[in-house]
Amino acid sequence: MSTEVRVPQLPESIADATLVTWHKQPGDAVARDENLADLETDKVVLEVPAPVAGVLKSQDKSAGTTVTSGELLALIDEAAAGTAAPRSAAKSGPRAESKPVAATDRKPAAATPAPKAEAEAKLSPAARRMVEENRLAAAEIAGSGRDGRITKGDVALHLAAAPAAGGRVDQRVPMSRLRARIAERLVEAQSSAALLTTFNEIDMQALNALRARYKEPFEKRHGVRLGFMSFFVKACTEALRRFPVINASVEGPDIVYHEYYDIGVAVSTDRGLIVPVLRDADRMGFAEIEKSVAGFAERARSGSITIEELTGGTFSITNGGVFGSLLSTPIVNAPQSAILGMHKIEQRPVAVDGQIVVRPMMYVALTYDHRIIDGREAVQFLVAVKEALEDPARLLLQV
Repeated sequence: MSTEVRVPQLPESIADATLVTWHKQPGDAVARDENLADLETDKVVLEVPAPVAGVLKSQDKSAGTTVTSGELLALIDEAAAGTAAPRSAAKSGPRAESKPVAATDRKPAAATPAPKAEAEAKLSPAARRMVEENRLAAAEIAGSGRDGRITKGDVALHLAAAPAAGGRVDQRVPMSRLRARIAERLVEAQSSAALLTTFNEIDMQALNALRARYKEPFEKRHGVRLGFMSFFVKACTEALRRFPVINASVEGPDIVYHEYYDIGVAVSTDRGLIVPVLRDADRMGFAEIEKSVAGFAERARSGSITIEELTGGTFSITNGGVFGSLLSTPIVNAPQSAILGMHKIEQRPVAVDGQIVVRPMMYVALTYDHRIIDGREAVQFLVAVKEALEDPARLLLQV
């Protein structure tokens, strides 16, 4: 008996998806709930699990095809369950045995090239992107992952071992769906809003001292590191209470004031920048914020983050400082009206009480929609954030 494998129900805001890669080929044995293929949407990568155990009988869609909810992807022959083994099993047996190789002896092995379709099916999403960007042949890359799957590290190792190409070479690769969507939204934000950026700087000495004093007991008690993001989220939610228009959005001729604080935190991935949302951030504790942000980053980079986690948001924070950015002007994440940009902490001479001292300083930037937010409100919001972070006790007292 054959069982159909169909495209899972896509979220309401997603019209279609692209079939990125097959992890199984016709004739391969599959286990129930095993991932058969990856679907890429504008926001996330979705897995297609096997509904039953058996043998993959056929594929009705090829990699690169655009699909919609409910479309037939493949057929699984349940009757053949147990009669076929995964292809990797063929490698077992006496002949497959080999003595361990010392770490110092490991070199990028030139494995026997697999057929092109099979090699491409074994690419992880991150590895596929690197292969496409560098115009590599997947069949020439040795996979170190499970069942010979090619990881991002394998591609990097292959690139490092490859001789430099001579001459002038242009590479042309199509944008991923996520990158194309990011480009579309950024252009839309700049063309539909009157964006303006104001700057300030924050003396991080008090915050550094507080983190140094409590980071070990905090991590021991809560199981997560005490970072800067939780302080910035708390400082922003308190400033948003005082200046609610920063938390508002424009809908046609109306201004919509949101009486809740859903803070988006930008996360960089191999596929592009995404902004998962902390729901009701004003009700979250420091540990809860840190755990949520760490979880977002992990799931975003593994491609398992959900559409719901990326939807909505009333205000966003992005941290270019982790990449060394000293100063930048972030772009508003529409339909929001403002975004705060954090930057690198740098030791700089500043005047304190008439004396020149060296302090850990951070530039911060607030980009806002000037259609509804005046410069006075934007500057005062940024000053409120600065005051809260330079004197963290304000966050506890809400003053």
